[in-house]
Amino acid sequence: MQEALRFQPVDAEPVDRADIVVQARQLRRGSEGATRGLSLTIRGLRKAFGDNEVLRGIDLHIPAGQFVAIVGRSGCGKSTLLRLIAGLDAPTAGGIAFGEQPRAQDVRVMFQEPRLLPWARVLSNVEVGLGRERSSADAQARAEHALVEVGLDDKRGQWPSVLSGGQKQRVALARALVSQPRVLAFDEPLGALDALTRISMQQLLERVWRDQGFTAILVTHDVAEAVALADRVLVIEDGRIAQDVTIDLPRPRRRGSAELAALEGEILKHLLEGSEDTL
Repeated sequence: MQEALRFQPVDAEPVDRADIVVQARQLRRGSEGATRGLSLTIRGLRKAFGDNEVLRGIDLHIPAGQFVAIVGRSGCGKSTLLRLIAGLDAPTAGGIAFGEQPRAQDVRVMFQEPRLLPWARVLSNVEVGLGRERSSADAQARAEHALVEVGLDDKRGQWPSVLSGGQKQRVALARALVSQPRVLAFDEPLGALDALTRISMQQLLERVWRDQGFTAILVTHDVAEAVALADRVLVIEDGRIAQDVTIDLPRPRRRGSAELAALEGEILKHLLEGSEDTL
């Protein structure tokens, strides 16, 4: 039987914010901007659910530390691909090889729903991301550091029910970051947010990725979001990679620029043409 989760009360004296920020920087692996991500290579990947083959032979290499976005119409297989990469499902055929054997905590997923535990305060929800390391002496400090990274250290003692949608997703991001993952997969984590909150969260995702150097894989319906965040955008059609677009633009990127608009238009044109073919 799985051991019940145990939550420690959040009654410790608040730590000075400046001290937390300094300690958080010290806990990062390597220097700021250094790559600690894992590379991964996918060969002949297939996934079927009964007679429905969702992925039909995916071949893909993602270098360590790259930010890859995956777009496509509903049902094209993009979320299935992400779940296979994250180890949440098993492939029907083919395989995924990482640059080195990842530990359980090296690969984390952030979903569209924050999935916070309503009976646990914010800090305890973040500590859940440590898994078996929750019992370590520095668990609370690591959770504090993760909350600093997402700008919510002042909410450590709050209940999830009083948080806004954007704040809940920041807690979910902190929970994913607390174990210092080397691959972080995002399954449409910003899809339910309002426009301004979504832009703010996009900027946060880019900042923590640049600071911490993990490999990022983002599934999204929003082509503008994909182009703004990713080094590379993959278009999935009928279970295959139909387009692989490199986004070779400096960061931070200027939203509304002609360069971003041109790339967005190229990808949208491909998606719309593919949609017409299925009518």
